[in-house]
Amino acid sequence: MSNIALNATPSILSIDKLNDQFIVQRASKNDLAEILAIYNQSIAGKQATANLAPVTCEERLDWFDEHLKSPTRPIYIVRALINDTESNNLVETLPIVAWGSFSDLYARTAYHISTEISIYLYKGYHGRGLGSLLTRWMLTQAPSLGIHNIVALIFAHNQPSLGLFRKLGFEQWGYMPKVCDMEGFIADVVMLGKAVASDKATIDHDALNEDGAAS
Repeated sequence: MSNIALNATPSILSIDKLNDQFIVQRASKNDLAEILAIYNQSIAGKQATANLAPVTCEERLDWFDEHLKSPTRPIYIVRALINDTESNNLVETLPIVAWGSFSDLYARTAYHISTEISIYLYKGYHGRGLGSLLTRWMLTQAPSLGIHNIVALIFAHNQPSLGLFRKLGFEQWGYMPKVCDMEGFIADVVMLGKAVASDKATIDHDALNEDGAAS
């Protein structure tokens, strides 16, 4: 395993600004309910996840705990900001409006340089560029986590997400036809991938403020 991966430690209290409207940080132990509320919103549309029924905090507690303890497989949460326009000072942070995660692509040691990315947005924030904003920011974090390759597994009928990741330089690395029974139709899954080990220098701060299609 790389020195980066071995030496990385979760910086839970670190907060970054995505732009003047949103902040991002690692998830903490109190965030699971809000994270799952956003995830469960995505289930009915049958575009973002292969889960067909809402999940509970109890069901995902082990999954969440593993991410919290991992230095290289974080969950990031995004909160909207309310600013005092006169003083330009932060007045209040709102509930979680989006989250993203890096997860093991495969649970074998040699795969540690590769990871799967997931992005979920609160339904009121779709189509406002937040999906692009969060994904771009996560790409800048990947090298410091020892990640060389990022994979996104996306339903072939989820055109907004496919468009988002392709716009960010992801290419098709695989195609799995008819692998998911979505209770009403059979879905194909597209594997998109991007090598990021040398990308940190090319994803500049200005790019983080570009608008794009949200997943």
